[in-house]
Amino acid sequence: MSTILQSTSASEQAADQIEQFIGEMVAAFQPEDPSAPGMRGRPRIVPALCLWTGVLLCVLRGMRHQRAVWRLLTQRSLWFYPRFAVTDDAIYKRLERDGIDPMTGLLAQITQVLATRLDRYAQTTLAPFATEVFALDETTLDRLARRLPALRGLPPDDPQLLGGTLTGLFDLRRQLWHRVRYRTDWRQNEKVLAREMVEALPPGSLILADLGYFGFAWFDHVTDAGYHWISRMRSKTSYTVLHTFYRRGETFDGIVFLGQYRADRGRHAVRLIEFRVGTTLYRYITNVRDPHVLTPRMAADLYARRWDFELAVNTGKTHLGLHLLWSAKPGVIEQQVLAVVIIAQIFQALRLEVAGRAQVDPFEVSLPLLIEYMPQFAARGLDPVDAFLTNAREVGFIRPSSRTRIQAPDIPPDALRPCPPDLVLVRSPRHPSRNCGPRRDRAHPRSI
Repeated sequence: MSTILQSTSASEQAADQIEQFIGEMVAAFQPEDPSAPGMRGRPRIVPALCLWTGVLLCVLRGMRHQRAVWRLLTQRSLWFYPRFAVTDDAIYKRLERDGIDPMTGLLAQITQVLATRLDRYAQTTLAPFATEVFALDETTLDRLARRLPALRGLPPDDPQLLGGTLTGLFDLRRQLWHRVRYRTDWRQNEKVLAREMVEALPPGSLILADLGYFGFAWFDHVTDAGYHWISRMRSKTSYTVLHTFYRRGETFDGIVFLGQYRADRGRHAVRLIEFRVGTTLYRYITNVRDPHVLTPRMAADLYARRWDFELAVNTGKTHLGLHLLWSAKPGVIEQQVLAVVIIAQIFQALRLEVAGRAQVDPFEVSLPLLIEYMPQFAARGLDPVDAFLTNAREVGFIRPSSRTRIQAPDIPPDALRPCPPDLVLVRSPRHPSRNCGPRRDRAHPRSI
């Protein structure tokens, strides 16, 4: 791989494999054609190749200002390109004008390359009955810094200071973002984007979503689309028991129809699982109705993996600077969000590769230490993965995972009462329309 940056410091002269990979992915884009429509006039001073590589490297290096992109392009050389004689304002305007299409394409390309590379390490034992396994969730980005000129006069609690919302579909087997969407309106109900997020997934995929997506219409839509799903049961939800597989004390496993009243009821019968651990009553619902395929313990373990989404978001916020947004302009915020997701994809992939080669659970590999030490190993001319694996347990790079595991009951298979073959599992639904979309004064969500 060719070195991207040339600098006088030893760490920047080294063959940092992460930066090299970024450079190769950006370079794989088709070069700008001066004769193409919309490219009239003199060629751009800063080629797209350099501009977007600069944005990604600023995120990778933890730079905290949009101006760092300008400094990188004007003070250092990228590949065979010279330093560019442009103003910081020219870079700001260029980023705003070019929009998110280049970053969107780069994210898709890098994700595809990483997914192929990680197939050998994918956790196929996770929900083996499913084609793929995804966690669907969203998070509100941190408040914008009032150091930005457009925001200095706003009070600390002004809604304009919120950075927007990131909705994501996270591939749990490969620990990669499969799909992300950014929108500026943090008040919009998360169900608005839900169907778009799961569109065109492989048939038989399993979707894990929290109570924010709870709804009879949503459950029926996902089932009709050919997907499996697991959700928590919302309190005070009415239901009718159709069949009981197992009941003992507060442990229950059976088939139910959601909604006892004609005003609101689901089309497909679902499975309800209940059990108590200590003072907590756990209740899950799923359209995987066979208790031999999905046991209560499996359901609890799988639903707990929804937390992988939050951990992936925390990687961006804590370790890659997503808590410090460079701009108050939505389009530039989207570019930064995408750049953070791209860099996070690479580190998540490296962690899964380390775990696969060490034959441990990915969460036994410390991601913060991986982000800190792999660039140092590369700067010393070492293979980062090999160096990270050397004495990994002794130095704490690999350590026991601190993830909480729910102690769900094990129900003996012979204690399950078979479901009668003539049990009716489908009925006429009723999904009352609810206004969960944006109000007229709300901005339409923008896609990443």
